[in-house]
Amino acid sequence: MFDAKSLLDQFMGGHNQGGNQGGQGPQGLGRGAFGQGGGDLLQQAGNMLGGFGGGALTGGLAGLLLGSKGGRKLAGNALAYGGMAVAGALAYRAYQNYQAGKQASPAATAQTPLLPPPADTPFNPVQEADQQSLARNLLRTMISAAKADGHIDAAEQANIFAQMDKMNVGAEDKVFVMDELRAPLDVDAVARCARTPEEAAELYTVSLLAIDVDNPSERAYLALLAARLKLDDRLVAHLHATVEGALEPVKQTVASA
Repeated sequence: MFDAKSLLDQFMGGHNQGGNQGGQGPQGLGRGAFGQGGGDLLQQAGNMLGGFGGGALTGGLAGLLLGSKGGRKLAGNALAYGGMAVAGALAYRAYQNYQAGKQASPAATAQTPLLPPPADTPFNPVQEADQQSLARNLLRTMISAAKADGHIDAAEQANIFAQMDKMNVGAEDKVFVMDELRAPLDVDAVARCARTPEEAAELYTVSLLAIDVDNPSERAYLALLAARLKLDDRLVAHLHATVEGALEPVKQTVASA
């Protein structure tokens, strides 16, 4: 049986360490896809996403799809609860600030602990069916974003499939990834995945995490996606600021002569 949540964790280079136990954090937060615990998601123990953000999804399956993109990663230790956790928290933070009429500021985001959204919201569904649906949409969106610069040709697809054979990925998971990789790039299909304005914000967030915003073709893809998702320009600015504020540079190792 295809398990989109599990594949999402593997896609991001993560592992779910007992996070779907339905625990309750402070003020009723942290249920649903977020499991137990409250507090700053970026500071909680774990090593889920080996380089997450700004085109730096370098762990797991995402590392295969994104190749050598990178230069930044999420600051601190990433959440060990599952692939939806950080994406939902980032989108929720941006959405909150947008609705409050605040100024979009990466610096302000970096200075504020990243908290999980309330349970049973589009950002943090409680029902298993809703979690699976959201995970599937996030996966489809990230794979589409990975294809935006056109670097995944037939030869690259063959290499990705060969590497997947070496991973702990089920047959149905492989079929899903293969089908999504082989499908023509279709921004409208991605936009149709958004069932609510909140989910639209989250789909844009994971696209930001999978894309190099300095690449012209990928910037054009993001602009088209925002339009198709009908995102307000101010909300888009908050999504960019929130993701940017959660990232830090990756130290580059320079070989000595």
